[in-house]
Amino acid sequence: MFTILEKDKFSPSASGLYDQASGYRLGGRGNMKCTQNPTPAELRAGIYKPRLTVTKRFNKFSSYDIPLKIEFSVPKLLFGNNFDELNDTDFEAVIRILGSKLKEMGVYVFEQNLRSAPVSAVHYGKNIALTDYTTPYTYISQLKQVNFNAILDTSQTDYFNGGSGIKAHANSHEIAFYDKLQDLKKAKISPKRAYEQDSQVQLGLFETITSKKPFEVLRMEVRLGKRQKVRQIFKQCQLDLEPTFENVFKLSVAQKVLTHYLTQIKQAYPPLLHYSNDPEKFLTDFMLANPEKRFDTALKYVSLRILLEKIGASALRQMLGRHRQQVWYSLQQEMKKLAVPDSRDVFRLLFEQVEQYQPIRLVDFMK
Repeated sequence: MFTILEKDKFSPSASGLYDQASGYRLGGRGNMKCTQNPTPAELRAGIYKPRLTVTKRFNKFSSYDIPLKIEFSVPKLLFGNNFDELNDTDFEAVIRILGSKLKEMGVYVFEQNLRSAPVSAVHYGKNIALTDYTTPYTYISQLKQVNFNAILDTSQTDYFNGGSGIKAHANSHEIAFYDKLQDLKKAKISPKRAYEQDSQVQLGLFETITSKKPFEVLRMEVRLGKRQKVRQIFKQCQLDLEPTFENVFKLSVAQKVLTHYLTQIKQAYPPLLHYSNDPEKFLTDFMLANPEKRFDTALKYVSLRILLEKIGASALRQMLGRHRQQVWYSLQQEMKKLAVPDSRDVFRLLFEQVEQYQPIRLVDFMK
């Protein structure tokens, strides 16, 4: 499906993968890798290229395969940044530019092979522009209350960039929400401190913003890291698609995957947090929304609301201990049956922007 025209552009040279007399030895796992990545100097100069890995490995027939992995950010390839968002009509331009970049890197791939290339990992994202005086922290502070373990089965939840980002990671997929402006500031200090890879290519991205209106950007990302997981999520989203490059490059697919995860996140969010943390207002709103509930029940939920605000759902579960987890699950089921005030739905804007999925461009905010 590909031809390496300039093998010495790889490190080590890819010529050793094909030359039996080269002396190259396969590693402990029976494979050998040659890579070619954009340099920091190229990225700082605004030159963006894919990351290439060509591998020689044993196959099940006791012979060798030599596959090529092409890893890249599609928006950065097309626009030089990943704030500008893609539409289905951009696909042909992406194929042309990708083919041209690969030629520069000494690799030739037929365009049709790029279109039908199998996808082993895909990241879907949405930039949510906040122009209503809210900030990404407004949403991230609430997302910290979500029990991500219930969504990713087993996961590790981390906060990064001084609390301006949250990510939940499992072996084959990851969910992240972060302040995009803060992430770029961290990248200016050191690329290793940023969540995004290859941020050097867009360090001056938001310096062109001249609007006096409030401008903050909350970014949501869902990273599916294995082909099996991509297939599984597609099936859960009722997408009968083989994960090829052409199929995963669809706005409707991105919408469904992001909405799928947002729905799970909202279901794992403690419903009581939709109420005010002021005890007096909580009681008033609670009794109005749930008139059939007794006052002593309302007092129980006041206490629970205060604890959730103070220490969070994860810490509260840990306090209960593993022998009393049934108490937590019972509370969760009870809370799901409560009526909540719509005015405090922190997920409303997220769902609106993902479901409508109007691709945004930086030029729209340069007025």
